[in-house]
Amino acid sequence: MSNISEFRWVSAARTDVGLVREINEDACLDRPEHRLWAVADGMGGHAVGDVASRMLIDSLESWHVPETLDERMREGHERLLAVNAQLRAEAARRLVRRIGSTVVVLVAGLRSCGYLWAGDSRVYLYRQGVLRQLTRDHSQVEDLKARGQLTAEEALHHPAKHLITRAVGAMDTLEIDEDRIDLHDGDRFLLCSDGLSNELSDLEMASEVASDDCRQAVDRLVDRALSRGGRDNISVIVAHAEDLACSDKTQINPTL
Repeated sequence: MSNISEFRWVSAARTDVGLVREINEDACLDRPEHRLWAVADGMGGHAVGDVASRMLIDSLESWHVPETLDERMREGHERLLAVNAQLRAEAARRLVRRIGSTVVVLVAGLRSCGYLWAGDSRVYLYRQGVLRQLTRDHSQVEDLKARGQLTAEEALHHPAKHLITRAVGAMDTLEIDEDRIDLHDGDRFLLCSDGLSNELSDLEMASEVASDDCRQAVDRLVDRALSRGGRDNISVIVAHAEDLACSDKTQINPTL
């Protein structure tokens, strides 16, 4: 199978410490040439969360990305498990309870994407003017919503909304969720830490992701989160997929 994607990818990323925190515990990976993106958010209040997020991103960045999506997903899963073990060992060495980080990873195949995650960092799909969250937060509030004990509106202001139930490094055994989606021409993916999603509504995020310019979209999203108070670190990636087959048809017959 050819390793040449049937889609052309353009993306941009930005991470910001925000206006309250002293250290940026977030980290991003933006590798459109490898069709690989990730956001990691070190666990606030725990020892050296910035070390945890950086360790995750470094592991993914050194990844010799396999050819097929099946191989990519399997390798990504194995790397996250390996970092989990490294973080557990590092916590034991430092005599602290845990060193951890949320993570969301997006990896593209030829005509589909896969994504893996643990925690409340998210990936959204923007398609035909609609922004849809693809991941489901691993958090106490999300669990309460799933059981029908909280409405979406109540969840926005719940005192436990920052408490996550899963993260890389949090426990000896890590459960990673994953899923896949077929690609359409013009699809845009938004990856972010909760420093963005806690400040902006889905409609506000959608209005910025609608921009054809990934860099402009990323900057406007981060700037809007900062304008709301920037209470947490903010990390944003926007990745745009263009179907080369559709582009070729347009060039051959501009009336199509």
